[in-house]
Formats: sequence, structure tokens, C-alpha cells
Amino acid sequence: MGTRSSFLLDVLMTEFGESIKRDPASFRRKFRKMAASPFAFYRGSACLFYADLSGAFADRSYLDERTSRVWIHGDLHAENFGTYMNASGVLVFNVNDFDEAYVGPYIWDLKRFAASVALIGYAKALSDDTIGDLVRDFAGAYLAELTGLAHGGDDAIGSLTLGTTGGVLHRVLQTARLNTRVAMLDVETVIDDYDRRFALMEGREPVDDDTRRAVTAAFEDYLTTLPTPSNPVEHVIKDVALRKGVGIGSAGLPSYNLLLEGRSQALENDVILYMKQAQAPAVARHVADERVAGYFLHQGHRTAESQRALQAYADPWLGYTTLHGIGQLVAEVSPYSADLDWDDVNEPDELRSIVRDLGRAVARMHSVADDESSHDLVDFSTEEAIVAVIGGDRASFTGMLVDFAHRYGLRAREDHQRFVDLFRNGGLPGV
Repeated sequence: MGTRSSFLLDVLMTEFGESIKRDPASFRRKFRKMAASPFAFYRGSACLFYADLSGAFADRSYLDERTSRVWIHGDLHAENFGTYMNASGVLVFNVNDFDEAYVGPYIWDLKRFAASVALIGYAKALSDDTIGDLVRDFAGAYLAELTGLAHGGDDAIGSLTLGTTGGVLHRVLQTARLNTRVAMLDVETVIDDYDRRFALMEGREPVDDDTRRAVTAAFEDYLTTLPTPSNPVEHVIKDVALRKGVGIGSAGLPSYNLLLEGRSQALENDVILYMKQAQAPAVARHVADERVAGYFLHQGHRTAESQRALQAYADPWLGYTTLHGIGQLVAEVSPYSADLDWDDVNEPDELRSIVRDLGRAVARMHSVADDESSHDLVDFSTEEAIVAVIGGDRASFTGMLVDFAHRYGLRAREDHQRFVDLFRNGGLPGV
């Protein structure tokens, strides 16, 4: 086994080894998904990415004390964007999936996204020059938006909505708008004795009485973490179910669905929540800041607080609790979610338009979670700090991101082959 393969194996086992022992079947499924393509491998191996950023790819350029302490998404690859209905009832296209969010160097988000663009571009047989143009467009839009926010303040923060988008992102929002709560409920539930309960399906099963009582008690604690009080009718639990095999990043972690009454006793507005065990973010191993680590009660609290910090108007059902002493994230299973499907976008002009919009979205995300937000962990203007540390060196900054995208895209493609060889030849212990 080569040196790089040994390093890859060591990082993966450090990150997943104990979880593999608890549920090897879930990790076999996860690793099969990761083996499917270099991008799927990259999605599932954030731990390796951050080990490299702290090792062979370490670089402190365009960072200082403050810009190393920005609230970051933590897993900002190209497929972690989609739609949601915000607390104001507006359909928004934005960054999603905040399971890996933490406080660290802002540039780690940009590098993770840039490398993912290189992988998508390579899979679409785009030239290196075209991939470079995509990264430059992303970086340019990010810097332009951030500069505008630094000058205009947080009041200048807008959203990607039906009224502000065009092209592919507008179509994604329109598709999400066609979704309805009733249609989702008809898939996820059945009517039994004049009321809804969960439909049993692959990956979902009923819970016993003891589990239901424990989940219900955790739900009562969760209600105290909601930012605004809600109608007590909405808090009636109709059914609880266990979910398994949810998501490439959640292998082996228990998750529960709760079916709630909704705002009235009418069956068309029932609400489905998920309560899932939160895990330590991969980036946390590489951020030595006790103030950050000590800020959170548990990982569920970290995830919920991070999402609230990074989204201007987060899901009104977003909260946290503990179950059997372990931190849980709670949020709505939204009928209005639709992900950006990169398989439907192949022309360079469309791709460039999308990455510019995503650059603006990332700038807004980084600027929301700062001294003007409701928390006190990041107590300075992030947009002003980032603009200042880059200064007038924007061409070199953009060139650095382009160079990193090419170099790490190649590294990820080579690592994917190493991973496949390890997996198919029994080199990953426990699976």
C-alpha cells in the first residue's frame, strides 16, 4: 500500500471507525455510494479534505486572526444548494445542509466549493480553461457581493428568490413552487381511521412504546428552543417512526420522523419533522479554538445555531434537543425543497451563470453570521474583515482559487481510485 493510500485509510478510519463498528451495513452502503464517482467520493470524505488543508495543502494566504474565525458552512460543495421556504413565507434558493457548519477560516468554504466545480467540470468533459473560468466567475461574484455588503451593511443582504433569479435557478424555484404539502403527505402517510399516520416503507419502521415516550419527551424539550412560540395545536404528535439509511453523510446515525397535527385539525396541513443525531463536524478536528468548542451545548445545538447564523430567515421549526443524552437536530421535512440538479446543466454559459449566483449566495451566507446577528461567537463584521484581508490583490486571490481547484480536483480523482481499490480488495476494516 502506497503512502497516500495509507494516509487516506488512516483519516477515514479515524473519522468513521467507531461508527463502522456500530453499524457496518450502513457504511457499506455509504462507501458504495462514494465509490460511484470522484464527486460522490469527495462529498463523503470532507474529513480527508480538511486533513489535507491542515497538511499537504496547508496555506495561510489571505487569512488573519479574524478571517480564520468566521462562521463557515463546512461542506460547501456544489450539490449543497437548493430551495426552502423561509420563516417569512418566501421561497428562497440558498445553501443548505448545515450538518458540518462550524467556525473557521472562510477560505476553506471557497476552496471546497472550487474543487467541487473542478470535479463536476471534469465529469462533463470541460476543458481546464473552462473550469478555470467557472471558478473565476464564482470568485468574482463572491468578491463583488461581499464588497457591496461591506459598503452597504447587512441591510444590503438580499436573497435568491423568484423575483431576483433567472435561468436555471429560477426554474428550480418554480419547480419547488409546484410542490404541495398535500402531495408530500400523500406519499409519506396514509389515512387510517380518519387520521394520518406514517406509511411504512423501505427505510422507515414503527417504534416501540418506550422509544415513542423517549422521543416525545425530547420533543417537549425541543419546543423550548424554538425562537418564537407556536400554536399548541401544532404540537400534537400523531405518529413517530424510525428512519434508516438517510443520506450519504448520515450513515449509521439514528433518525426519527414525527407527524404533527399542523396549524389546525384539517388533514392537509399536517407537519413532518425529523429528529436526527448530530455528529461532530469534520472541520472541528482542525480548528484549535476553545472558545468555539465551548460555545455549544452539544452537536445538535451547534448545527441548529449554525444554520440560524448562516441563514437570514431559517426554518421556523429549526431547533435542537437531546435523546438518550445525545444532541439532536430537529427541523421540518419541507414539501418545498428542490435541489439544483447539475445533470440538467451542461452548457458553459448556463454553468457560468449558476456559479455566479452561487458566489453571491455564499457571500451573503458569510456576511449574515457576524456582529449584527443574534449570537456573539463572531463579534466583528465578517464582510469587512474578508474584504480587508484580500485588499487589492483580487486577481492573485482568484488565481489561487483556480490553481487550488485544478490541483485538488486531480488529487480527489486519484484518491477516488485509491479508495475504490481499498474497498474492493477488503482494505477498509469492518466493512
